[in-house]
Amino acid sequence: MKAGKQEPMVVLKNLSVTFTGGKKPVKAVSGVSLELQRGEVLALIGESGSGKSVTMRSLLRLHPEKRSRIEGQMQVGGRDVLAMSARELADYRGKVASMIFQEPLLALDPVYTVGAQIKEAIRRHESGVGEAEAQARALALFERVRIPSPERRLDAYAHEMSGGMRQRAMIALALACRPQLLLADEPTTALDATVQIQVLLLLRELQRELGLSVLFVTHDIGAAVEVADRIAVMYAGRIVEEGTVREIMRAPRHPYTLALLKSRAHGALARVGNDRARLDTIAGSPPDLANLPPGCAFADRCARANETCRRLQPEPVVFSVGHLARCHHIETATTALA
Repeated sequence: MKAGKQEPMVVLKNLSVTFTGGKKPVKAVSGVSLELQRGEVLALIGESGSGKSVTMRSLLRLHPEKRSRIEGQMQVGGRDVLAMSARELADYRGKVASMIFQEPLLALDPVYTVGAQIKEAIRRHESGVGEAEAQARALALFERVRIPSPERRLDAYAHEMSGGMRQRAMIALALACRPQLLLADEPTTALDATVQIQVLLLLRELQRELGLSVLFVTHDIGAAVEVADRIAVMYAGRIVEEGTVREIMRAPRHPYTLALLKSRAHGALARVGNDRARLDTIAGSPPDLANLPPGCAFADRCARANETCRRLQPEPVVFSVGHLARCHHIETATTALA
């Protein structure tokens, strides 16, 4: 590492996650290599089942050890997560890396008030903090995430809150112990459009204010554009394209990335003769992760696929620093975009 350059907050090298509890092993993540810089927001996007959440949960080692196998290298803040003992993991979760779960109603304990759960997290990781200080910090967190009537809401149970307030409470809990890395697993999926925008803007504001490194999982490219600095596109457990938001939106190189953009808003990529925007679909279905093909997993859904695609895994092609894609027909894709 060059002098004066900070080491990345997250380094994944050839990460693979295989679930072994069924009839056949399921390789949910295959050879993922990523870096997340300090103070950066990286969005993982892709269809359901592409391996986004599995990758994120691996960073906290939340997969059951008896039914899963994690291979490769995984470092957070310079520490080897795979080498951590049970005690080290307990200290690491919440204090160094914390997570905003997709459904807060299921993630929050229904028999304790939300305030009690936040206070417990603070006192678990900071032994010198008393009840009064923990209460004051929990209240300050509720005010920071803009929960109305924060004093009263601290004594509320999760089921007594609306979806938007529960998500804000989940964010407050994730930030309670001042983590360096925030993992956000589709935090706006269950919310209506107006509340989604509010939560996204809040996340971005908190990230900038606190200097957090954020890994943001979503299937919505629009949400990724709102909060992310860089985007990594996943398909069938692999990173198929990675680049800055500007590069991915203006010059997508992989046919799957282009298909995702078109399926969201065709009119954003090409002007049509009228004011209506036509949404395209991606033909077919994602492959069975228990029976992955030897070549490109997107081949059966790609109009440009040939025998080479079905037989061989494509190597990454680098276009600029940090922008790469894995496809045998990069030049064809570029011509199609032009």
